Amino acid sequence: MVLEHSHLHFFVRLTKLLFILVCLYFIVKLQSVWLPFLHVFIKIMTPFLIAAFITYLLHPVVEYVHKRGMPRALAILAIYALFFGGIGFAVYKGAPLFIAQLEDLNKSLPIFVRTYEQWTNYIHEETATWPYDVHQRIEAMMTEAESFISEAVTGAIIGVKQLINRIIIFFIIPFIAFYMLKDVELIKKAAWEWTPKKWRHKGMQFLRDVDQTLGGYIRGQLFVCFLIGTAAALSFWLIDMKYPLLLGMIVGVTNVIPYFGPIIGAIPAAIIAATVSVNKLLLTVGIVFLLQFIEGNILSPLIVGKSLHLHPLIIMFSLFVGGEIGGIIGLIVAVPIVAIAKATFVHIRSLKTN
Repeated sequence: MVLEHSHLHFFVRLTKLLFILVCLYFIVKLQSVWLPFLHVFIKIMTPFLIAAFITYLLHPVVEYVHKRGMPRALAILAIYALFFGGIGFAVYKGAPLFIAQLEDLNKSLPIFVRTYEQWTNYIHEETATWPYDVHQRIEAMMTEAESFISEAVTGAIIGVKQLINRIIIFFIIPFIAFYMLKDVELIKKAAWEWTPKKWRHKGMQFLRDVDQTLGGYIRGQLFVCFLIGTAAALSFWLIDMKYPLLLGMIVGVTNVIPYFGPIIGAIPAAIIAATVSVNKLLLTVGIVFLLQFIEGNILSPLIVGKSLHLHPLIIMFSLFVGGEIGGIIGLIVAVPIVAIAKATFVHIRSLKTN
């Protein structure tokens, strides 16, 4: 009897697995039908998702101010004035300088290309007498680096073009975020009522765990990136480096990628510095290494801490997978996705145990 029950249980699980595989097969085969609808859905939902992310970032600050006696609407307006006012002021002051540096960079591109060609020719000549396998490996690494940089630049250009094309839509985002912040309790109540009763408390605990894991990491990481980007821009300006604002922004943005971000962010600065002098190159690399030392040993432990509770090897593996699947965007979202997957796995295991 026990043996028959185990056979039946195995057959049920096998049937479920086959059903899932068949569904996945048809989903892949019919992607030409549903993919256009998915693209339209993503375009519609993008402003709401960005507004939800802003709400997620600002909600703890609103709650903190509200609990100190300020009405919620007034607290939202005050934080809005600081948040979007700061962004607006930075754009107003920084945009002309940023555009001017981009134009100057565009004019100087032939110089950078010639410098890069000189580097590659020098490395090729120096390693020509090395063992064949080593020489081929170096050539392959250089080709991979060229491909990665090319994809990153192409992706950045496409992203900027898409942002400009949809700039009117992005003006709506602050208004959506305002109403989300204002009615966040109503949204929570609606989500609670729509959730089946048997999942409510377990779902709430799961969301609390995800928020505790990711909330501090995301907010802290963004703040650290802002500090590192600002410090890099000021440092490049102090050593009379070309395009300090542009390079500082690159260092700050890429710093969101654990471990590999600083290396990616340092590449453009190193290439530009190399066209000036060896001393400038050494100074630039020294600044980047110093900033990463400060970030890794002081800022991140102090501000971000070990909120993710993930082993460095798991983080590195997730970055490789994310980069392979989604490029730069994949590198940025890989760690948060793994953190959510870990929280999901822990909850599923606890449910089975209980």
